[in-house]
Amino acid sequence: MIETIEAEGKVLAMVLRSGHESQGVQFFSHPEYPLQLGLLQHPKGTRLKPHIHTSITKTINNIQEVLHLEYGQIEVEFFRASGQRVASCLLNGGDTILLISGGHGFRILEETKMLEIKQGPYESREKDKEYLRVESNG
Repeated sequence: MIETIEAEGKVLAMVLRSGHESQGVQFFSHPEYPLQLGLLQHPKGTRLKPHIHTSITKTINNIQEVLHLEYGQIEVEFFRASGQRVASCLLNGGDTILLISGGHGFRILEETKMLEIKQGPYESREKDKEYLRVESNG
């Protein structure tokens, strides 16, 4: 229940559908992505060793984000930089998407609550986003 959204030879997103099952730790995204999408599933009684994360300098050249829909329904639309729509997918409550590349927008189809995770800090719409001039489909 992992879906890859692609257009023109580029991976735009990965969707982890609600209800996906796996054992242990499983990462689905490519190691070179600045954000990693994975699922940790363990039986009762499992103990994960206490740990800290080492301090490593990393250079991030593109911003990616993860959205997890707690409830609701949205259509995610994907665009070229020119504003032409190239793909879309429907997300329902419990689904998670890693937005990897390309432009994107959202149509909220039902009352929706979602969690967003991305590299920070978020400064402002003006500094962090470039809005696309979207082509109309008639």
